[in-house]
Amino acid sequence: MKIFKVTEDSNLSDFTDAVYPQGSFCLAALLRAKDVKINGARVNKNTAVKRGDEVIYYTTSKQEQKPSHSVVYEDENVLVADKHSGVSSEGLLSELRGKGEYYAVHRLDRNTQGVIVFAKTPAAEKALLSAFKERRMNKVYHALCKNAFAQKSGTLTAYLLKNADGSEVRVFSSPRDGAAKIVTEYFVEREHGDLALVTITLHTGKTHQIRAHTAFIGCPVLGDEKYGDRALNAKYAAKRQRLVAKRITFGAGGVLSYLDGAAFESGFGLELPLV
Repeated sequence: MKIFKVTEDSNLSDFTDAVYPQGSFCLAALLRAKDVKINGARVNKNTAVKRGDEVIYYTTSKQEQKPSHSVVYEDENVLVADKHSGVSSEGLLSELRGKGEYYAVHRLDRNTQGVIVFAKTPAAEKALLSAFKERRMNKVYHALCKNAFAQKSGTLTAYLLKNADGSEVRVFSSPRDGAAKIVTEYFVEREHGDLALVTITLHTGKTHQIRAHTAFIGCPVLGDEKYGDRALNAKYAAKRQRLVAKRITFGAGGVLSYLDGAAFESGFGLELPLV
């Protein structure tokens, strides 16, 4: 059991990420089991928290010991971590900051596993932020998708629009006011019945781009509960998206020029078939 006081208005998810990383890693399970209390009342969903509230997490010893990541590469400037599914980027950053100075330069969805980079100095942060913005950090993903691809490879272009709170996006085939252009390249590596193992390269990096763009063409990521195919997810008992940030290749330059061209890979893999 862990007890925390809220010091500023927020929501339960963001508050947990900030103050209790281990609770963040298993927050969904805690909420399902009603193992979170706010001011003595049990809650079963993400909710607002206000300054002065008391939040109690009834985590088990197993949950408290759950690993968040493994180290793929680390030096005095950067950390390349292999993030576990279920771990938020914000929660991982909070955990790392308990050990030293770390800076977020990009993020992965909570249920996407794989390689994620953190800066360890302001100079490295500046170089990486610029490199990600200018698409000089090459990111390749692996996904299990519904096998409905019209072609085995292609480069898709569409337009992505966030909803008001940024928690969900919509994809359109033509430009819309406020929508950002997205470019997603894919290659079907292997097929098995209604599933395909796909390599995806991002040429733009927008919120939920892979999940929303593949769903838009009728090939959603398996296990995606927001944009996915519910019947397919149920068939394979998939409750988390089967999506891995598989490889990242550096091109940051500046103080990190010694890493330019270096590629780091996730140890997580996806297999066909699942049944």
